[in-house]
Amino acid sequence: MKKSPVFFLLVFAVFLLSFTPFHFSTQDSLYILKMDASSKEERTAITSLGVAIEEVKPNYIVGIAHEDSLQKLTAHSFKFEAKPLKQFLLDFPVKDADFHNYSEMEAELKSFAEKYPHIAELSSIGESIQQRKLYIMRLSGPTPSSTPKPAIIFMGLHHAREHLSAEVPYFLIKHLLENYGKDEKITQLMDEREIWVLPMVNPDGAEYDIESGVYKFWRKNVRSEGADRMYGVDLNRNYGYRWGQEGASDNPRAETYRGPHAFSEPETQAVKRFVESHPNITILLSYHTYSELILYPWGHTYHDIEDPQDFGVHKTLATEVGRITGYKPQQASDLYITSGDTTDWSYGTHGIYSFTIELYPGSMWEGGFYPSAAKIQKVVHDNIPAALYLIDTADHPRKVLPNLN
Repeated sequence: MKKSPVFFLLVFAVFLLSFTPFHFSTQDSLYILKMDASSKEERTAITSLGVAIEEVKPNYIVGIAHEDSLQKLTAHSFKFEAKPLKQFLLDFPVKDADFHNYSEMEAELKSFAEKYPHIAELSSIGESIQQRKLYIMRLSGPTPSSTPKPAIIFMGLHHAREHLSAEVPYFLIKHLLENYGKDEKITQLMDEREIWVLPMVNPDGAEYDIESGVYKFWRKNVRSEGADRMYGVDLNRNYGYRWGQEGASDNPRAETYRGPHAFSEPETQAVKRFVESHPNITILLSYHTYSELILYPWGHTYHDIEDPQDFGVHKTLATEVGRITGYKPQQASDLYITSGDTTDWSYGTHGIYSFTIELYPGSMWEGGFYPSAAKIQKVVHDNIPAALYLIDTADHPRKVLPNLN
């Protein structure tokens, strides 16, 4: 998606400085809201009512919600301030050259497979609702192995408006391919591991977010009841582990709509089939934006992972990734409860050590979902060493525990 580096930082500043009390209108549109919420229990209640919480501060949250979710907040006596999202789109960029839309990503991945056939294999794990292929790249050296190599999977763009979350896995692919045979450590890792990278879990939503030339702040996939009845499903609330509990909405118009049942969407079904058919995967990482966080299970409960060694591995890996990136490591539910999310499912069902990285920026003030394209390379630079660390650990993740070395 070709865009200029202009973004809405100043517009959002005006938004925070000029809040007025919210009055309901009959227009079906998105709103950005700010509301007091100092505890994870309050934040869980808020997100269960359909608000997508995007920024957590000590005493308040910034979120995005549809009008009917705001009505539910009022009915539950929550106090908030909100403005229509369309007020932030007055100067939005038409194009931004350094991000990849779907066709550009497809072309780049095919080019990599053609240029590096001995170490890169491109395939599709399925198709989206609109029949776009869900491309995945296998990266591994040609060294023979009598048993399956330890594997790791990186995924991006579950949420449509989080375009930066597709750039990091894309540039990870590029970095590994261009440095194989040149960098001793990367060559070793690729020879000894099977690295899977799925840059766009939600290509339909990503295209829908940019198709008009003005960002829609779209989060979900493109599930609809016809051209004029788009509602979408939040793919990161559609996985099967503890699906349908707190932290997701049963309202199709809500930002956190979980779908009619677990794995109702072709995108999550495809991820499910792929993971189930690759039992050698030991680590899963899902990139999102924004907030600069390293999150690990559980998301569906405030309790820690029950197995003390698994908890220790998650915490140790998250801490080290946080040290490398400068992001804050924490258990996902310390923010608020979520149910049906990717990493609870991959760990809870398959025992895979699983992480969500919320990438740059740290706040709406720095660009939120749409930071300057000039920041892409810095974010990639900050995150590739962490990816290499996890690839290195994938042979035996429990080795990071001191008593198991």
